[in-house]
Amino acid sequence: MSHSEHILLVEDDSGLRELLQEELEAEGFVVTACADAESGLAALQTDIPDLLISDLRLPGADGLSLLPAIARLTPQPSVLIITAFGSVQQAVESLKAGADDFLTKPLEMDHFLLTVTRLMANRRLRNEVQHYRSILGVEQFNGIIGQSPAMQQLFHQIRQIASADGPVLIQGESGTGKELVARALHEQSARKDRPYMVVNCGGIPSELMESEFFGHAAGAFTGARTQRAGLFQQADGGTLLLDELGEMPLALQAKLLRALQDGRVRPVGSDHEMQLDVRVIGATNRNLTEAVADGSFREDLFYRLETFGLQIPPLRARGDDIQRLAEFFLARFNARQGRAIKGFSDDSLAVLLRYSFPGNVRELQNAVERAATFCDSPLVELRHLPQRIREQPKKSAQNLATVEIATSALPSTDAPEGLPNLETIQRQYIHQVLNATSGNKRKAADILGITRRTLYRWLE
Repeated sequence: MSHSEHILLVEDDSGLRELLQEELEAEGFVVTACADAESGLAALQTDIPDLLISDLRLPGADGLSLLPAIARLTPQPSVLIITAFGSVQQAVESLKAGADDFLTKPLEMDHFLLTVTRLMANRRLRNEVQHYRSILGVEQFNGIIGQSPAMQQLFHQIRQIASADGPVLIQGESGTGKELVARALHEQSARKDRPYMVVNCGGIPSELMESEFFGHAAGAFTGARTQRAGLFQQADGGTLLLDELGEMPLALQAKLLRALQDGRVRPVGSDHEMQLDVRVIGATNRNLTEAVADGSFREDLFYRLETFGLQIPPLRARGDDIQRLAEFFLARFNARQGRAIKGFSDDSLAVLLRYSFPGNVRELQNAVERAATFCDSPLVELRHLPQRIREQPKKSAQNLATVEIATSALPSTDAPEGLPNLETIQRQYIHQVLNATSGNKRKAADILGITRRTLYRWLE
C-alpha cells in the first residue's frame, strides 16, 4: 500500500519513536521523526506534513507548543497527541488547543493505526471541501456543487433535517458524494462547532469494531492495558458518520440500535453505562431494503435510522451539473499541475453530457483528470476522453431504441372508448422496460426516472 502522505512524528523516547516510525512506514506513510519540540518546529518550516503526531511531554517544551505553529500553516495538518501522563483534563486541553485526537501510552498499535487512518481520511475530506469552495465559490452548498433541480431539492432537505437531532440514513450509488452530504448536515446544524467523526464500517476488523465504537475498560481483553474512549464518546455533543453502514456485523447492529434508542453506551469490559448526545448519520450504497429481506441487516435498525432518509441522485439525473463538475475538476487540475487548459471542445462536452456515469461524480473526476493529463491542445478534445465514454453514446442509442420498440407495442385504437387508462399504460410500460433490461431493476428504474424503492412499490 502506498499513501505518499507525510507524517511528522515528535517523540523523545527513542525506542517508541523508532517503533512508531517503522509501523507507519510499513503502512505506506512518509515519516519525519524528531526527538523534541525545537526540532519539530524546524521540520515544520521545511515541509508541511499531513499529520503531526506528538508526545505531550517533551524536553524543553511540551507538544502543545507546536499547535500555534500548526494553526498558521496552509493547508493545516491534523494533530494527534500521545502521552504517558494521560488524563481527561489533558485531553480536553489538547483538543481545545487544536488537536484532533488524543491517545495515552502504552499505545495499542491497532487502535493507533486506525486513529491515524481516520485522521488522514478526515483531512482528505476537509481538503476536498476547501477545494470546492475555493474554485466554485457561490456555486456550492457546504462544499457540494449542484444547480440542478434534483440537487436543489436535496439541499432543501438537508437544511430541514439539519435542525433535528434524529439519526439520518443517506443512500446513494457509489461515487455520489455521501460523505459530503453528511458533512453538510453537520455544518448546517447547531452541532457544527462540536466534534465531527467519521468511521468506515467496512475498514475495521470485526474483532475491534465494538471497542472502536464504544471504547473499552482496562483489562477488557488481551492488550487492553488502559481504558480507551470509543468513537461515540469522542463524538459526544457532535456528529458521528457511519460510512459503509451496510457492512456492519449483525451483532454490533443490535448494540448500535440500543445506543440510538436511549443514547447510552457501555464500553467493552465495563459495568457502567454512560449517557451521550451523538447524532448518528449512516451512509451506504447498498440497498438496505434488500439487505433486510435477506437477513443481513436488522429491520428495526433500518427503520430507526430512516427517521430522516436522504437519497442522493445519481449524476446521470443531474443534467447540466455534469458540465459544472467537469469544469470544476478541470480548474482544480490546472491549479495543481500548473496547466492552462481552457475547457472542453463541443464534441467532448456533448459526449460527457450523454454518458450515464455508473461511477457518478467520482468517475467523472477520474475521467477529467485522465483527459487533462493527456491533453496536448488548448481544449480537452474527444480523443482525450476514456474509450468507454467515447463509445457510450452508441450503447445509449441502442438501449433507447429497445425501449422505443417496446413502447410501440402499446395498444392503440382510433375509438376513444377503446383507449387504455393511464394506470394500464403505466403498468404495461413498466413491464416492457423490465423486459428490455432483462429484469434488471436498477437499469429499469434509471430509464423510468424513478428510484428503485418507487419501482418496487409500483410492482407491488
